[in-house]
Amino acid sequence: MYASTVPMDSSKLVLLLSFSYILLHQPSLTAAQPNFNNYNCNYNNTGNYTTNSTYQRNLNSLLSSLASDTQIDYGFYNLSVGEFPDRVNAIALCRGDVAVDVCRSCVNDSTHKILEVCPNKMEAFGVYELCMIRYSNRSIFGVVNEEPYIYRANRKNVLDVTLFNQALQTLFARLQAKAASGNSLKKFATGNQSAGVETVYAIVQCTPDLSKGQCSSCLLDVFRMIPNCCDGNVQGKIGVRLIRPSCNLRWEIGPFFNGTLEILPSPPPPQISSPTSLPAPAQAGDEIESAESLQFAFSTIQDATEDFSEKNKLGHGGFGAVYKGALPSGQEIAVKRLSKDSGQGDLEFKNEVLLVARLQHRNLVRLLGFCLQGIERLLIYEFVPNASLDHFIFDPIKRVHLNWERRYKIIGGIARGLLYLHEDSRLRIIHRDLKASNILLDEEMNPKISDFGMARLFVVDQTQGNTSRIVGTYGYMAPEYAMQGHFSVKSDVFSFGVLVLEIVTGKKNSFRNGNDIEHLLSHAWRNWREGTAQDMIDPVLCSGSATEMMRCIHIGLLCVQENVAERPTMASVVLMLSSSSLTLQIPSQPAFFMNSSTYQSDLSSSMGHNSRVTESSLSESEVMIPLSKNEVSITELYPR
Repeated sequence: MYASTVPMDSSKLVLLLSFSYILLHQPSLTAAQPNFNNYNCNYNNTGNYTTNSTYQRNLNSLLSSLASDTQIDYGFYNLSVGEFPDRVNAIALCRGDVAVDVCRSCVNDSTHKILEVCPNKMEAFGVYELCMIRYSNRSIFGVVNEEPYIYRANRKNVLDVTLFNQALQTLFARLQAKAASGNSLKKFATGNQSAGVETVYAIVQCTPDLSKGQCSSCLLDVFRMIPNCCDGNVQGKIGVRLIRPSCNLRWEIGPFFNGTLEILPSPPPPQISSPTSLPAPAQAGDEIESAESLQFAFSTIQDATEDFSEKNKLGHGGFGAVYKGALPSGQEIAVKRLSKDSGQGDLEFKNEVLLVARLQHRNLVRLLGFCLQGIERLLIYEFVPNASLDHFIFDPIKRVHLNWERRYKIIGGIARGLLYLHEDSRLRIIHRDLKASNILLDEEMNPKISDFGMARLFVVDQTQGNTSRIVGTYGYMAPEYAMQGHFSVKSDVFSFGVLVLEIVTGKKNSFRNGNDIEHLLSHAWRNWREGTAQDMIDPVLCSGSATEMMRCIHIGLLCVQENVAERPTMASVVLMLSSSSLTLQIPSQPAFFMNSSTYQSDLSSSMGHNSRVTESSLSESEVMIPLSKNEVSITELYPR
């Protein structure tokens, strides 16, 4: 039997059809956003935020900025909003082969969906087919994040597991190297490899804020997990996705990506929130154009710092004053207003900024860009909230916040940062002014070396191993550099040794002992020889590994030995710190070993009558010896 029908009035029919059309063409009213393939909320147990809190406002502002960003056309978005402890950091990453409009749509969807699936969570990670999003109150930029770990696998098995695994391994090795060699916009590679009657197709990708070594290591860790991962659910399967926040791997037995795309030819600068322009990937081959993409408008920085107001002034160093600022997006920055004695032309200055901006490591302060207008030269850095190390270890109240676990972490971080500058970066860099005030601390008290690329921004009157003008800080300067102008990576090792001894003892490199001023190296050497080195340890360190503390004193003394050849390299130092079973050599007498009565007279005679001390504290005296008329540089960069 059929149901009876009643004729409908034509006007009602038109109205009904119109209403149906509106519903069909307004998906926001009728269609829910697509579900994440996978997501994970609060994976580090950082807790929840409360409704209408500062953290929620910062998160909403950040996600809104990501969703509305139309400047980015290379698929990598990274942004921070707010101040510690309510600071929110976020990364959105599209698969490297998707079109710009598809990427933006995916990121827009993810910024809405993540709040829906992870309400009131301090951190979250969501993965779509073509993009992923992550936010956290912890530091996530330039850091290899291993958790959470997400996988998806097809249940079907390949025909020949042995042959397939051999092909996959060959393909992965090729793609791993290609992706890791990418630039700061894209670290992505695709390819295929014959596996008998089947062909394996794969993509690998890292977040491009990682260094080459970090990307390679992250991908290798993911690949090595295949045999034992996920209850054996991925070994020998025809299709698998292995996803970490910092890198991912996917393979299928059929093509699933849009061609075999090549890595961009020239490494452009890291993403910044409000530059005057950003290059399209196809335009990034020219270094000068890349440098232009780092340039901020002077008016933008003026507004960000409230016209370089005194209330925003963070400090003043040898190269100029530093101001705190905030860009229109909410991103906090530190602006260094360089002294007006640079003799470089604009083009040379831009290219030197480009060199420094390419250097990325979790233990280096990140250079975001620059500004040139008339005689004004500004450098724009990431803002690091917890000031510098000297504000903690030399402060009788704040020093208690640095327990031994944190101090040991700081020592290790500085060591790894220096190793990167000396051996692992695109340039070999000798810092030449490593000291406590040049070590900044982020919200998690991770150390970040600052002022590591300043020399190239100024006229350099020096050769690779000698300088005719010395700028630095007495107490940290190696003797061969202070007295003769000779510098090398071992000059930085010496400074590192002094810094380690300061961190363990809580004493400045020269300190008052009764009515006398005593040099820390003399104090350390005397206690070491007398077997009382444990008496040097900062009294506030009432808990922690005494063995580690004594080992750090030992390493510090090895680093400050007078004989340059006997000082360890930073690679050796990192190994010593990470391996407690490694036997350490016996240190020889440190440089500048003297008793307290001769220290001040020897220092004065070495400075000469024309030298000037810019700080009142002897331990933080920035001494400049005018061996030539050009006042330049504390950092040396040169190609490998």
